[in-house]
Amino acid sequence: MSNRRLYAEPETQGPDAEDAPEPTGEAGRRRPRWKRIVLITLLVLALVGVGGVAAGAFYLHSVESDIDRVQAFADVPPAERPQVVAKDASNILILGSDSRDPEGTTGSRTDTIILAHLPKGRSSAQLISIPRDTWVPVPRSKDGNHGGRDAKINAAYAWGGVPLMVQTTEKFTGVRIDNVMIIDFAGFKEIIDALGGVDIAVEKDFTSIHPPFRSFHKGVQRMDGETALDYSRQRKQFADGDFARIRHQQQVIKAILDKAVSGGIVTDPGRLNSFVKAASGSVSVDEGMSLVGMATDLRNLRSRNLTFMTSPTKGTGRVGSESVVFAATDEARSFYDAVRRDDVPRILAAGK
Repeated sequence: MSNRRLYAEPETQGPDAEDAPEPTGEAGRRRPRWKRIVLITLLVLALVGVGGVAAGAFYLHSVESDIDRVQAFADVPPAERPQVVAKDASNILILGSDSRDPEGTTGSRTDTIILAHLPKGRSSAQLISIPRDTWVPVPRSKDGNHGGRDAKINAAYAWGGVPLMVQTTEKFTGVRIDNVMIIDFAGFKEIIDALGGVDIAVEKDFTSIHPPFRSFHKGVQRMDGETALDYSRQRKQFADGDFARIRHQQQVIKAILDKAVSGGIVTDPGRLNSFVKAASGSVSVDEGMSLVGMATDLRNLRSRNLTFMTSPTKGTGRVGSESVVFAATDEARSFYDAVRRDDVPRILAAGK
């Protein structure tokens, strides 16, 4: 099993994540990736559902051996981590960027931050998007050169890699992170094409700001991988900006899950193999994460049991020259306390 560290500390750092330099070393060659806990979960469910736990586990062992590992918790001070309250629940931090985003300027950002809560019994899951511009306290980086002040939450990754991102998220939410996944959203293109396209309900007519300037029309639209990826990037045509981008990404994730479960892929060995290769090719996980264990835990989970929500906010504003998102402090505290305690009814109520 590979054990490659995907982060090397930047030599210099500007005041914001968008201004961060490219990571050095292997991180510069292998850019951080974003979101495939959901896809790996689906892969796990499909394999277990078709061949049983033993056969699925055997196949997953071979997939797991090709997945890169990141030291997510090595530099997180144990004394500063939240205590585990609900021992049977699990919280997975999903980080990612779109390495082929036409607007992307650096590989050191985390464009997407999701806290996936898996309750006791694993009969459901709540996927909580944290806007990347959320203004939070960022702990000081291990080298002492960055952090120790308020900043956008995605600055933590540029300043201290995955460990500082874990530490910052735990400080903000009060929720202890059990595992981490890093995914390249650009890889969704191959996944969606392996599924034969997905159906997305477009909220209004608009035109993409990126070549070839596709037109999207209100209503359900069948999208191939390139089109869905383009759709998931759009935000400037919407009044709520980055919140629209979050909403579009959530739509694409759910559409992938729905299509993979209902589209017959699990009974077609060729399509299943293409899906497996696409799903595993651009995901990294922490050293302790086991896909086989996840397969057993989540074998009964389906997309209808997933709830997508966004961390409570009170809107956008400016801090100096930076455009930021302000957390709704009281609501966020209550919301994440429900997550910490695995109080699913309270999570769902607070997340509306």
